[in-house]
Amino acid sequence: MLPIAMSDIHAHLTQEHVEVLFGKGHQLTKWRDLTIPGAYACNETVEVRGPSGSIKGAVVVGPTRKYTQVEISLTNAAVLGIKPPLRESGDLEGSPGAVLVGTAGELALEKGIVAALRHIHMNTNDAREFGVKDGQRVKIRVPGERALVYENVIIRVDPEWALEMHVDVDEGHAAGVVDFQLVELIR
Repeated sequence: MLPIAMSDIHAHLTQEHVEVLFGKGHQLTKWRDLTIPGAYACNETVEVRGPSGSIKGAVVVGPTRKYTQVEISLTNAAVLGIKPPLRESGDLEGSPGAVLVGTAGELALEKGIVAALRHIHMNTNDAREFGVKDGQRVKIRVPGERALVYENVIIRVDPEWALEMHVDVDEGHAAGVVDFQLVELIR
């Protein structure tokens, strides 16, 4: 068994883009730690504007990255009028862009809007225990009143990661997921 958590719309930013959105020299400030070691939700938020709408209050996740990316659900995509590819985080080629608005400026992204594939973060010991490897796809059974099986869940292994499955809020709500409830990896 392993814990599952839902992920809402959020942005990963480069330092250059942090400064465009929040001011020259600005450093991200931690609101709270996330379960992935070293990752944190920031006090900073952005508005994401698409062709047909906008969403305010998208949390920025720190620390800064080598690329800027916004992860959205398909419901977010409908509001924004964007058709994001379903991808692993970081695979941005051919993805649509949007306008990000911060407290000090706007940024027109040419690409970087994705709907993240459901995935499981785990460390090497967890991978050994579950008998899986990085990049492998597995099935996960969610128990409960609205029980279901998620297919094509990607395993992501890093020695520092804590064990946790991530789905977007659309998928989580459809299954009646409660953050950090336990789910079963099906072999």
